[in-house]
Amino acid sequence: MKLSELFGRAELAYPSELGGIEIKNITTDSRRVSVGSLFICMKGERSDGHEFVVEAIQSGASVIVAEQVRDVCVGGAAAYIMLKNTRNAAALLYNAWYGDPVSRLKIIGVTGTNGKTSVSYLLCELFEAWGKRCGVIGTVECRSSGGRRLSREGSDPLANMTTPDPEVLYRMLAEMMADGVEYVMMEVSSHALALSRVDAIRFRWAVFTNLTQDHLDFHGTMEAYFQAKRRLFTMCDRGVLFIDDPYIRRLAEEMTIPFFTCSAEKGDFCALDRESFGMEGTSFTLKALKGTYPMHLAIPGEFSVINGMLSAAVAIGEGIPPEIIASVFRSTSGVPGRMERVFATENEKPFDFSAVIDYAHTPDALEKILKALLPLRGSGGRLLLLFGCGGERDRGKRRRMGRIASAYADLVIVTSDNCRGEPRERILRDVLRGIDKEKPHLVIADRRNAIEAAVALARRGDILLLAGKGHERYEIYEDKRIPFDERQILRDAWRAENSRRNTKKETEQSEKCSGGK
Repeated sequence: MKLSELFGRAELAYPSELGGIEIKNITTDSRRVSVGSLFICMKGERSDGHEFVVEAIQSGASVIVAEQVRDVCVGGAAAYIMLKNTRNAAALLYNAWYGDPVSRLKIIGVTGTNGKTSVSYLLCELFEAWGKRCGVIGTVECRSSGGRRLSREGSDPLANMTTPDPEVLYRMLAEMMADGVEYVMMEVSSHALALSRVDAIRFRWAVFTNLTQDHLDFHGTMEAYFQAKRRLFTMCDRGVLFIDDPYIRRLAEEMTIPFFTCSAEKGDFCALDRESFGMEGTSFTLKALKGTYPMHLAIPGEFSVINGMLSAAVAIGEGIPPEIIASVFRSTSGVPGRMERVFATENEKPFDFSAVIDYAHTPDALEKILKALLPLRGSGGRLLLLFGCGGERDRGKRRRMGRIASAYADLVIVTSDNCRGEPRERILRDVLRGIDKEKPHLVIADRRNAIEAAVALARRGDILLLAGKGHERYEIYEDKRIPFDERQILRDAWRAENSRRNTKKETEQSEKCSGGK
C-alpha cells in the first residue's frame, strides 16, 4: 500500500513528497520490523519505541513515525514523519491498514470497574437471539460469529489486555467484518482509553457499569481513572449509565449525547420487585421506556440484575422485543469465571458443599459477591473465602479487600494470585493489614495448597468461593504464565480428600472390629 493511500484513509497529514513510498507492513515493535516496514514509535508501559529507531532502520524500516527525534544516528534509508500523538496515529493507521473495519461494524463499548464481561456476554446473547451475527472482544475471549476464537498473537501477554493493542484489535475487527459480523460487543478498559487504543472507533453505544477502586498503579488517582473512563462518552452516539454510582451520576450531568439511565428505583430503566431464588437466579420486573416486563435472570446476585438491566437498555434501544430479552435471561448460563458453579465431575455431580469461582479482584467486586452468596448457605453452613491480590498492581486495595473478607466470610484463606515480579510475602502482608485477627483466617501462600486445604475444611451446607482468577487458567510468576486451572485442582483435591476420608473410615471400622474380638 502506498503511504499516500494509508495516511489518506487514516486522515493523517504527511509530507507530500513521501506519498509514493510503498509500505509493506506497519508495526510498533522494532523486533517485527522488516524491509519496507512503517515503524511507529510509542511510549509504552515498559519501554519507549523511540529508543529503538536505529534498530528499526537497520532492520529495513522505510518510514519512521515518531513524536520526537532522540538519536543522532537517524536517517539513512528511512523517512521521518513527526506527529503529536503516535498512540492516536497507531489506532488510525492500523484501522486504515486493515480496510477500515470500524466503519462497517456496529460497535457497542462497555466500560466500568466491574461487570464489563457479563454485560458484553449478555448483549451478545440478546443480539444473536434477535438474529444478528455478533463478535465479542474482552477479558475472557475474543470471538467472531459462530464462536470462532480470534488470536491475541502480537499482544503483550503480561500487560492489561482487556482491550488488545491496536495491531491486534483492528486485525480482529477486520476478521469479524470478513465473517459477516454486524454487531461487536467490546469491553473498553481505562488503559485502552488512556493509551488511545480505540481512537479510530465511533461507538454506536457506550455502557458505564460502575467505578470503584482499581488500577491506581496506572492512573494514580480516582479522578484520573474516572477521566479515562469518561473519554468513552466523547466517542459514542448514545450512552447507558448506571446512575446509582456517584461517579456515573456526575457524568450524567455532563452528557451532551442521548442516553438512558438505569437505577435500582429511579431511572429510565429499573429492576423492581426483586425476588431471589438462590443459585437459580433472581426474578424482577423490568421497568422500561414503554412498559413493565416480568423477567427471571438465571444468574444469582444483585449485581447480575444490574448487568441484566444495562444489557436490556441497549437491547430495547436497538429495537429488540422484550419477549426475546425475557427468553435469553431465563436460559443464560452466564460467563466463565463469573459466579461460576463448579461441580465434582463434568456431568455436574455436586460436591458435598457448593463451590463457586469468580473473577472478583477489586474491593467492590469482592464485597458484592460475598453479599450475594451469604444468604445462599445451607442450614448451618458457612461461607469460606479463598483469595489473593495481584502483584505489581494497585497496593492500596489490598488492605481494603482484607477488611471486606473478614467482614463477610466465616473463614478467610489468604493466598497468592498472579504475583508477577513482586515478592509474595509483601503482598500477603498488605492483605493481612486489613484482616480482622479475631476472626477465623489462614495464610497459605501457595494457591494450590490453599485450595486443597479449603476442600479439606469444607463441609455439607458450606459455600467455598475462590475469588480473583475467574476465567484465568494460569498463574503469573515473574514473566511466565504457568498452567493453573482451579476447576481441575478443586476436583483433584476433592477426590484426594474423599479417598483420605474413606481410608480413615475403613481404618476406624477395622480397629473397631479388632477391638471387639
